[in-house]
Amino acid sequence: MSRNTFFCIDAHTCGNPVRVVAGGAPQLRGDTMADYRQDFMARFDWVRRALMFEPRGHDVMSGSVLYTPVATKCDLGFLFIETSGCLPMCGHGTIGTVTVALESGLIGWPKGGHLRLEVPAGQVEARVSGKNGLVDEVRLFNVASYLEADDLIVDVPGVGEIKLDVAYGGNFYAIIEPQKNYQGLESLGSSGVQHLSPIVRELVNQKITPIHPEDRRIGGVSHVMWTDKPNSPGAHAKNAVFYGAKGIDRSPCGTGTSARMAQLYTRGKLSVGDLFVHE
Repeated sequence: MSRNTFFCIDAHTCGNPVRVVAGGAPQLRGDTMADYRQDFMARFDWVRRALMFEPRGHDVMSGSVLYTPVATKCDLGFLFIETSGCLPMCGHGTIGTVTVALESGLIGWPKGGHLRLEVPAGQVEARVSGKNGLVDEVRLFNVASYLEADDLIVDVPGVGEIKLDVAYGGNFYAIIEPQKNYQGLESLGSSGVQHLSPIVRELVNQKITPIHPEDRRIGGVSHVMWTDKPNSPGAHAKNAVFYGAKGIDRSPCGTGTSARMAQLYTRGKLSVGDLFVHE
């Protein structure tokens, strides 16, 4: 029996786990991190399963695998691994990985606080602030996001017709707003999210097959976002994102937030000014 050792640093982003594989990563083939993702899934998915599932992980385990960037002019490259697979992009994973890499000294503190990152979905940017070697904040500038399809209707057994949109923010999301047969997250509860989301996801994927226009290897709805009005006066939105077989995101979800903003903007519910970060 062969032995394999991986050096991992565990962290979290808003309570969502990020296990950073900083040593022992397999050598991969390809000219981009997108190529690396394909090779990893074809030959080394056992690494993901070993590190994400029990006994070393759990139902909502998530992480990243560090690599030297393949594309030019990037400071760091990495793949995303979690119980649901090897994702093209992960927002909370990027924020957590950047924090781990800087605070552990795996990379030097960037000049001006700007980091260019290569991930399977493309190149993203992180802007970091902190002091004494500790990260206070990571701002993520994600890949281009867009609304793929709107007003799709699926007939959910035991529930009835549900209308939804599909949007991309690094992964494809089915986005569901309150309506006749979905009265909001309070009525659904976590058990309802876990029960209905896989059914909705399968029905949506039977109806359409979203494919990224620049990389046909990125396709299919993988996440389901249930939205609602916020309870807190200081919040603008509320959601629960489902992924994998059982996972509910403990954070607002980075790629999901990007997909949601693209959906709202395209539908005229979000202005151009709302899309910019005000320094």
